[in-house]
Amino acid sequence: MSQTDIYLSVIVPAYNEAARIGKTLERLQQYLAQALFNHEILVVIDGATDATVEVVRQQAERMTGLRMIERGVNRGKGFTVKEGMLAAVGQVRLFCDADNSTDIEHFDKMKPLFDQGYHVVIASRNDLDVAGAEQAVAQAWHKRAVGRLGNRIVQQLAVPGIWDTQCGFKAFRAEAAERIFSQTTIERWGFDIEALALARALNYRIGIIPAHWINDDRSHVRPLDYLHVLADTWAVRRNFHSGKYRLSQVN
Repeated sequence: MSQTDIYLSVIVPAYNEAARIGKTLERLQQYLAQALFNHEILVVIDGATDATVEVVRQQAERMTGLRMIERGVNRGKGFTVKEGMLAAVGQVRLFCDADNSTDIEHFDKMKPLFDQGYHVVIASRNDLDVAGAEQAVAQAWHKRAVGRLGNRIVQQLAVPGIWDTQCGFKAFRAEAAERIFSQTTIERWGFDIEALALARALNYRIGIIPAHWINDDRSHVRPLDYLHVLADTWAVRRNFHSGKYRLSQVN
């Protein structure tokens, strides 16, 4: 199978995920083994200091189509997803979290939208975006409250009309992935906002599917990171105003 035959690339950014990523990779393999399209799984290691690399290597010995990018320096989730998006070869490139909080089976809802011509399809945990979205196992109340407040600011500054910009399950056609992620600048948590703002500015069609999302209390997201996301949002707005991005639109 040549690289041009791959329909779906699944990109898994991983930082200190030794305890969780093995189970997630097994679930990805289970789903993709039944898929009617060719695929690859690309794990991008973001300077892990635990046994993440060893766990992924062991999985790669048992799984076909699994490869790994190992980086010894921690740069953040945004940089890691960007690296994976630009290294992937699939016609559609999906990133999902190492904790499998949004199960890979959600791609069943994404594929029909790509078949209809959408360029970007995202999952949302907010039913204001799409009916049926839910946090089946929710975050702590204070995280939800801060997240709701932050989203209103994000909508005003960068991505109006999308209520959940931060769900870690987003897919891009290859052309969109390359045009967007080749010029993203946000290396940590606010990268989703930049990617969606660029998708809008490039006139890409964005579809939204409902997520059945299960929170994992071992998440690496800390309360202070919500403030970093807002700072990143301001940075994105400044980038647009300064003409940093290449915004020739697509039809």
